[in-house]
Amino acid sequence: MNELIEGMLLVLNFQTLLVIMIAAVFGVFVGAIPGLSATMAVALLVPITFAMEPTAAIAAIITTAAMAIFAGDIPGTYLNIPGTPASAAYVADSAALGRKGRAREALGLNVTCSVIGGLTGTLVLVMIAPSLAEFALNFSSYEYFWLAILGLGSAVFISQGSAVKGFLSLMIGLLLATVGLDLVTGAPRFTFDVPDLMGGINFIPVMIGFFAMYEVMKLYAQHKLTSAHDAPTIAAQHGSVFGKVPMHLKRYWKNVIRGSTLGAFIGALPGAGADIAAWIAYALSKKRSKTPEAYGTGHVEGLVDAGSANNSAVAGAWVPALVFGIPGDSITAIVIGVLYMKGMNPGPTIFMDNSAMAYGLFTAFFVANLILLPIGYLAIRSAHIFAVTPTRVLMPIILCFCIVGAFAINNSLTDIWIMLACGVVAYLIATANFPIAPAILGLVLGNILENNFMTSMIKADGNLLAFIERPISASLALMVVLIALFPLLARLWRKRGNAPLAPKEVTE
Repeated sequence: MNELIEGMLLVLNFQTLLVIMIAAVFGVFVGAIPGLSATMAVALLVPITFAMEPTAAIAAIITTAAMAIFAGDIPGTYLNIPGTPASAAYVADSAALGRKGRAREALGLNVTCSVIGGLTGTLVLVMIAPSLAEFALNFSSYEYFWLAILGLGSAVFISQGSAVKGFLSLMIGLLLATVGLDLVTGAPRFTFDVPDLMGGINFIPVMIGFFAMYEVMKLYAQHKLTSAHDAPTIAAQHGSVFGKVPMHLKRYWKNVIRGSTLGAFIGALPGAGADIAAWIAYALSKKRSKTPEAYGTGHVEGLVDAGSANNSAVAGAWVPALVFGIPGDSITAIVIGVLYMKGMNPGPTIFMDNSAMAYGLFTAFFVANLILLPIGYLAIRSAHIFAVTPTRVLMPIILCFCIVGAFAINNSLTDIWIMLACGVVAYLIATANFPIAPAILGLVLGNILENNFMTSMIKADGNLLAFIERPISASLALMVVLIALFPLLARLWRKRGNAPLAPKEVTE
């Protein structure tokens, strides 16, 4: 009880609440700009968090992510351009409502469902994480090795598109993780006689390059830079923000529960996150709907499911991040780096060594989702400002933030070159339809994988059977095998389902 009160006091003070308010405005602004993602907002925020207290820094990241995920609905509704990848799942319906003059109604429903989904995901986090952490205390290096493999495998097969491309993207991240001194021999690897690379590649410049720098390059390449005089025209809008929300919630309350629950558990899968949760929730909603033909024409049912799922997944992704140190998505991958820099190692002991901090994190989630309602309302009322923001002016400013943020970590020009190189690599692989998220998870999990593998091999004296001798490690190994065989099993199941029925015997 004392830890709970201490955790709440860490958040419910003037300084932290002020940080949350500023982060909320920042998250709404970045999320509402077409093409800029929630991960980019968090990546730009990280250098600023160095000067903050740990609780304030994590609360700022939580708030920014929640706000940006919702704010991505604003340009999707007004301009048919999803602000974040999570908004792309239902952009056809929200844009159709915007063309009918019902943008405020759609966004009011989105922000309400986002708040409900976010609170549901937080409750799942509060209920599952401490119990799971108690169970995870039984884990040794063998279990953490298989858990890292499980996270890497999930990132490949859950990500959209080709599993082969996801695997190759993952290899890029693992390659970056090998730079620096070898853990066993102490020999330098891929350092090219650059002293700054002896300690490995810094996590934050890679984050900024892979997300923020990549988005800048993509927008310039696609010639989507607009000025104030050639901004797109927005249809005339009517109606209030929350006027019809109670009616929609009363009609689709089951969809709210389904989307929120589904989002929380999908978010808890390593490598999934809000983007995958929104797509799966929307697809499931369409499949279970009585009027699937109405989807894509301005039907609010899909908005309820997907809008609840995306913010619920934001909280769900923190379950593996806090308990195992395995990122649930690209945002929590950044958070893990921040936690390490603040001297707090994510893992099951965080609930014992920093219990007040853990409860403060839970409180920050509740505050961030509750504050989403008033901030979201103000954003909806002034949405046209976000929707027509001239990106020609915005992109150079973001580029300056990228350079300053990469340099400020270690005051090193090497980090700027790393950021630029990672931006170019991200642009090239994304142009070839390679997913970026597996590369990020490969970088984060690469050191965890190598450390636990080498530790386990030393303990087992080279005996590979030791990796499956313990019951928990054997179970995790079995899960890894099933995930690896899932595409083959799914293909065989589809072939079996599409097989023609055998002709019936004719009886005389």
